[in-house]
Amino acid sequence: MTSETLLVHSIYKSIQGESSFAGIPCTFIRLTGCNLRCRYCDTPEALTEGKPMHREDVLAKVTELATPLILLTGGEPLLQKGSRRLLHELCESGKTVLLETSGERDISNIDPRVHRIMDLKTPSSEMCDRNRWQNIELLSGRDEVKFVLLDRGDYEWTRDVIARESLNHRVSEVLLSPVHGALLPRELVGWVLEDGLKVRVQLQLHKYIWKPGTKDV
Repeated sequence: MTSETLLVHSIYKSIQGESSFAGIPCTFIRLTGCNLRCRYCDTPEALTEGKPMHREDVLAKVTELATPLILLTGGEPLLQKGSRRLLHELCESGKTVLLETSGERDISNIDPRVHRIMDLKTPSSEMCDRNRWQNIELLSGRDEVKFVLLDRGDYEWTRDVIARESLNHRVSEVLLSPVHGALLPRELVGWVLEDGLKVRVQLQLHKYIWKPGTKDV
């Protein structure tokens, strides 16, 4: 794809299911392609399925859906050349703009109005060694860091990273998300309360409103 064209898996309107923006009506722009293969990936269809769209057509579709919140996600959206320009133009529309990205891609040179939600890969993802730790220094008070947890080992690793990287002082939210159907939310909550962690435990709302596996919701 060029800077003018994006490979798009889907564009749809729903509510934001995660982050501090959970529950707000949102337009999702899901781009195709990812260079990671997380063990617990829940959108494998976005790895390969999609169609080319000119950036102006993407913007027109977002305008048509008319939500106050816009999320650019994937796959991994920062793999595509046109994603940074698209983020800038979305900000110019006056909407609140979110970016979901892995901890593997360089998050510099993104419009400062964008709320970056960076997913640091935990050991059970089998992609932990791909985290780009230099990104930590680039985070700001507008940003959020997410950890997806499969088990107690992931939790202990996450707890150590939060302390080592002073994440509570760098970003607006530290998000802990249990893998749906694998780690019981109450177990995670129990660990958080026991350790007194300053985090937001989040569930994927869309998997409770609709059946898990339902797409584009």
